[in-house]
Amino acid sequence: MSTTRAVDIALPPAQAASTDLVHAAAAEAAGLAVEHARGMRVLRRSIDARSKHPLVRLRVEVSDRDLDTPVIQRPELPDVNAAPEVLIVGCGPAGLFAALECIQNGLRPVLLERGKPIRERRRDLVRITREHEVDPDSNYCFGEGGAGTFSDGKLYTRSKKRGDVQAVLELLVAYGAPPDILVDAHPHIGTNKLPAIVTAMREAIQLAGGEVHFGCRVSDLKIEEDHLRGVGAADGRQWRADHVILATGHSARDIYALLERKGISMRRKEFALGVRIEHPQELIDRIQYHCDVRDPYLPPASYELVHQVDGYGVYSFCMCPGGIIAPCATANDEVVTNGWSPSKRNNPFANSGIVVTIPVGLGAPGALGGMQFQKTLEHAAWKAGGQDQTAPAQRMVDMIQGRTSTDLPDCSYPPGIVSRPLHELLPEHVSVRLREGLKAFGRKRQGYLTNEAVLVAVESRTSAPVTIPRDPVSLEHVQVGGLFPCGEGAGHAGGIVSAALDGIRVAQRIATLRYPARS
Repeated sequence: MSTTRAVDIALPPAQAASTDLVHAAAAEAAGLAVEHARGMRVLRRSIDARSKHPLVRLRVEVSDRDLDTPVIQRPELPDVNAAPEVLIVGCGPAGLFAALECIQNGLRPVLLERGKPIRERRRDLVRITREHEVDPDSNYCFGEGGAGTFSDGKLYTRSKKRGDVQAVLELLVAYGAPPDILVDAHPHIGTNKLPAIVTAMREAIQLAGGEVHFGCRVSDLKIEEDHLRGVGAADGRQWRADHVILATGHSARDIYALLERKGISMRRKEFALGVRIEHPQELIDRIQYHCDVRDPYLPPASYELVHQVDGYGVYSFCMCPGGIIAPCATANDEVVTNGWSPSKRNNPFANSGIVVTIPVGLGAPGALGGMQFQKTLEHAAWKAGGQDQTAPAQRMVDMIQGRTSTDLPDCSYPPGIVSRPLHELLPEHVSVRLREGLKAFGRKRQGYLTNEAVLVAVESRTSAPVTIPRDPVSLEHVQVGGLFPCGEGAGHAGGIVSAALDGIRVAQRIATLRYPARS
């Protein structure tokens, strides 16, 4: 009788990098002689750096028979040229995965994207860095693939109950992502690899008969008798459809304003806001791995930090080891920061958002009060930085002690930084809690609190400041039939994987509405 078991083992990093040593350790754990353990497959991999000597923890399937290596292939998509159409506004993770799912269910997706294809979009990103000019329709947030294309490709999610996470990861692998994302506990693709993956997905949609329209900023919603029947673009183009997926991302403020003008209900929700903090990567490696020099078999170290200050969370967000601080403004009169890492995570700095919870009641009233709070602070950062994309910055200890930095360390933020008193620039609710949180992080991670670290303002687009409510069963808007709010911009997801899952879920629901026998 064949024996196949999944076993958990922990090895030093160098041993974990050796297939033969992993094989031997897994065989022993499974109670098999090495020569009898013919098949082996790593199912899960994570770094355990809690002790002085970090370990790599592996879940390994081991067997006394050969194990087939799964081959992830692109799905065969049906021809939907003559199929019923679904309009999808936004070509980010939610929109792309919704489009692919529509095709699988016999529907023809028509994607409307305000930005440009990836190749053209790259030139606009260079212009932000070199000329400090922001194209409001083509930038780090808008364009093919949405914010996901140039936002690092972190795929870790806690949204396990929202759908099949493994299926999303496998689809990404099918379109070119590295297979390691299927086993790593915190999977990551890298900004340098994402564009090719996104392009391959879009080309597959078009080959199956779907449409993708770039440079198409939706500016009107055609509502007839409380049902959305189509949309209009700023350039005059019109589209008719009975089902419209709204997947515009959390920075499409003009869409929120359009919904408000149309009297379509939204709810303000809690979000978070703060700064990007950047340390030398070597320092984070020493802190996290308890070493003077990082083991070459270990990846650049990351961290997660959280602390409560007067009942409000202060926490790290979108930590990017070996990364770059990115200029993510969507207008010329604001400064917005985010972060990304290449696949090798081999830049000399480590950056992370350090943000403070912004409660629903803070700032102006109304559904868009949180958005106005964001805009006000982003504009203040723009003015403080020099009225271009130069960002205001301050050394970490200087900020805590309330003094302007006399100089600043080297920083990865491409447009450049200038010394400003962030403790005065940030609202008191944010500044006070941020300072207390940073001090707490310094106590939790010896060496973290240092003037070698620089704070760069402002990190303000952690999530949508509103929720566009929808019926929990039909997933349509609670007020307007045919409108399907979707993804991060609608307040129903956060991050690439959860946005993709929401796009899939909404597309599946539309298919059952169109073809009830499938439900």
